[in-house]
Parts: sequence; C-alpha cells; structure tokens
Amino acid sequence: MLSDYLQTVDWSRAQFAMTAIYHWLFVPLTLGLSIVCAIMETIYYRTGDPFWKRTAKFWMRLFGINFAIGVATGLILEFEFGTNWSNYSHFVGDIFGAPLAIEGILAFFLESTFVAVMFFGWNRVSRGFHLSATWLTAVGANLSALWILVANSWMQYPVGCTFNIDTVRNEMTSFWDVLLSPVAVNKFTHTVTSSFVLAALFVCAVCAWYLLRGREQKMARKSIAVASVFGLVFALITAFTGDRSGAIVARVQPMKLAALEALYDGEEGAALTAVGILRPEAERSNNEDAFYFKIAIPKMLSLMSFRDADAFVPGINDLVNGNPQYGIMPTIEKIERGRVAIAELERFKQARETGDEATLDEIRAKFDPDTPEGAVFLKEYFAYFGYGYLDSPAQTVPNVPLLFYSFRLMVGAGCLFILVLAAAWWFNRRDTLERKRWMLWVLLLCMPLAYLASQAGWIVAEVGRQPWAIQDLMPVGVAASRIASGSVATTFFIFLVLFTALLVAEISILCKQIKIGPEKE
Repeated sequence: MLSDYLQTVDWSRAQFAMTAIYHWLFVPLTLGLSIVCAIMETIYYRTGDPFWKRTAKFWMRLFGINFAIGVATGLILEFEFGTNWSNYSHFVGDIFGAPLAIEGILAFFLESTFVAVMFFGWNRVSRGFHLSATWLTAVGANLSALWILVANSWMQYPVGCTFNIDTVRNEMTSFWDVLLSPVAVNKFTHTVTSSFVLAALFVCAVCAWYLLRGREQKMARKSIAVASVFGLVFALITAFTGDRSGAIVARVQPMKLAALEALYDGEEGAALTAVGILRPEAERSNNEDAFYFKIAIPKMLSLMSFRDADAFVPGINDLVNGNPQYGIMPTIEKIERGRVAIAELERFKQARETGDEATLDEIRAKFDPDTPEGAVFLKEYFAYFGYGYLDSPAQTVPNVPLLFYSFRLMVGAGCLFILVLAAAWWFNRRDTLERKRWMLWVLLLCMPLAYLASQAGWIVAEVGRQPWAIQDLMPVGVAASRIASGSVATTFFIFLVLFTALLVAEISILCKQIKIGPEKE
C-alpha cells in the first residue's frame, strides 16, 4: 500500500505539472492580448477611424480562439485539487478555497458576461458600451489571474491563518493578510506584467510575418507601434518586480534562492552568477566544486537579496546542516520538532477516541495561540509541522540544475525582450522596420522564446518550492489523495492526448486566421 501511494504521489505530481504547463501556454496571451485589444478599440472610439475597428476585430478574433481553449484546461486544473490532492484540500481548503471561489463568482462571471458583447456586440450596442465590455473582459481576465495567484502565493508563504486542532484544518483568520501578503502582491504584478510582454511579442511576431510577406503593411506597422510601446513599458516593470521577487524569496524561501544560485556555502558579500555550467550532483558539495566555470558579479547577490552588499546569504549547506553563527537551525532539528507536533496530534486523536477530556484540554491549550503555552508551542514546534513528515534533511533541497538554468533562461530572455521591443519601436517609428528583414526575423523568433521564458518562470516558482505543497507545513508526499496509482496514470495519458490535441488545434486555427488576415474593408 505504501509503495502504491508513493506512485500515486508521483503520478499526481506529473499530472498536475503537465496540466499546469499546458494551461499556462494559453493564459499569458489571454491576459495580455485582452489589454491590447482594449487599447486598439479605445483608439477607434476616440478617432472614429474604421481602420482601428478592423484592426481591433482581427486581434479579438485571435484572442477569442486562445481564450476558449485556455478555459477548458483551467477547469480541469481546479478539479484536480479535489480528485488528486484531497488531503491538501482538507488541510487548507478553508483558506485556499476562498480565492478560488471569488475567482469563480466574480472574475470568471465578469469575463463570461462581457466577452459575448465583445465578440457579438459590434453594430448591436453603442460604441461606448462595446468599449466598456471589452475593457471589462480584460479586467475580468486579469482579476481571475489575481485570485489564482493569491492562492498560489499562500502556498509559498502561508499567512493569515491558524490551526484548528478539533477539525485538523488550517482556517483563515485574516483575508487581507492572505490577499496583501508581499508574496501575493509581487507574484501578481510580476506574472501579469510578464504576460503583457508575451502578448506584445506575439502581436509583433504576427505583424513581422505580414511585413515579411508584404501583406497588411499599414495594420502591421500600426499594431507594432502599439504593441512595442505596451511591451517595452511592461518589460521594464517586469524587471523591477523580478528584482523585488528575489528580495522576497531571500527572506521567506531561502532554500529556493540558494538553489537558484547553486550556492552551497553561504557568504557575506555573495556574488551573483551571471552564467555558469554546473558539475554533476555527485561532484557538488561546496561552492568550489559547484561549477565547471562561471562568470559572477561580486557582491551582487547580497545587494539584490538584502539591499546590503555585505549581507550574509545562506547556502544549501547552511540551511541543511545549520549555521549557529547566523541563527540558522539545522534541518534535522526542524524534523524532530515537527515530529513532536505530529505526536501531539496523534495523542489528541487517541484521547478523543477514549473520551479523555483532561488530555484533550491539555493539548488544545498547546495549539491555542491566545495562551502562553500555546504561543510557545506553535512557534517552537508547530511552525515545523511539515518537517516531521520528511525522512531526511536532504529532501529539502530542490532540483538545483533545473532551477539554476531555468532562472537564467527567464532573466536572460527578459533582458533580450527589452532590447528587442525598444529596437522594434525605434525602427518602426523611423519607417525602416519593413526594410530590416533581420529585425523581423528576430521578432518572429522572440515569440517562442517568450513562451519558453514564461514556462521557465513557473518552473522557478514551483520546483523551487519543493518538497512543499505548503511551505514548511505540508510536504507534497502527504498531500495527495489515497487512490490507486493506476487510475491517476490512466488519466495522465488521457489528459496528455487531449491537451496536445487542443494545442495543435489552437495553433492550426490561429495560423489559419493569421493567413486569412483582417476583414476586408
């Protein structure tokens, strides 16, 4: 039974990762292209020029294709929490379910209500009402992302909650702490602005194809004029929020930061590795053995992480083995403390079965944050509750090479996009873009790179959190449902075939519509 459960965990992780990867192929374009469409329709509303109506309708057509398929994958993703991760859902459903419910009631309702007017309301409602519907669809799409990202951020940084020992559940104590935590605010701004950049590059790439083919040149140049400015502004904002993300991660998820940098031994004035090639895991035990070669910027990691060039940045070995000089507790001690908390829960369960009220009251006091005893127990033991389920300290180290290279792909691509969008705007403004075929090919190639960078960003966020489903409170290994591994494996392959078919269908339909082009005047 144990071996089958471990297989269930692995298959559940694979299924959820696969679903999330496919879903995230559709979401960024939905978020960004909805805003681009709204901007173009706003220009039409202000100028009354039929050209802008024709242009806006063309991009709306591409938005609609992507939106419809993205919704299908998103619904399956949410259902998996109940089917494959029921232990997780029971443990934190009171908190995690709240933003998902708001997303369904408010944001998704807003999208689904006004998207019909956006697509079918031309010449049926006034120009002002139609413009409002387009903007509300865009706002609804981004509000939907807000609530999903709030839920995800709570998994990275659980705040605004308390543990109810009678129900064995974490329960929300402050909705605003959950909504406005620094992780949630920054994750939303970074994710959404990076999605805007992807959408801008998508528009520029499609327009570059038209210019290379000598088609729809006015529409292409005008669309690039809008998309390049839109993308450049938000690429700069994305860079700012990315820097802020690093500072937040350094404080709330130090192991993730150490893995991103392949930093094994902590340092004061730690250098930031710009590029490098890692050695195999068996050869890595300290900073000297971590790389075949690297190019590093002195003291930059300390400066970016703690805004102090001489600050100490803990490494993987410090976090696993402890570092008394800097007050870092060894992981083995966290495991022991977590097992004390688990043992108290087991005692509580046995006392309830035997009706031992004295023991029940004693243990309730330990889990009551309003009592002196409870304040100490929750801080000293329950704070490490999730560690009690781990077998060894080594389990707290995520996949270092995957994180190291994914992070550099994301950051490197982001820097490139700033340069490319600025160049596209400049050449387009000087009416020379269509003559610079090399630049048009660069714009075309940046579109798939934008999708790779977007996926790399989610790898950094989610793989960096491993082994935790909820940081420090619940490892992935105990979050899964106790169902047969075969059923999860079967649905994995069903979803893989289904999502691949949907992706192929979307690409095929998008390419067909791009070849058709805007409606004829």
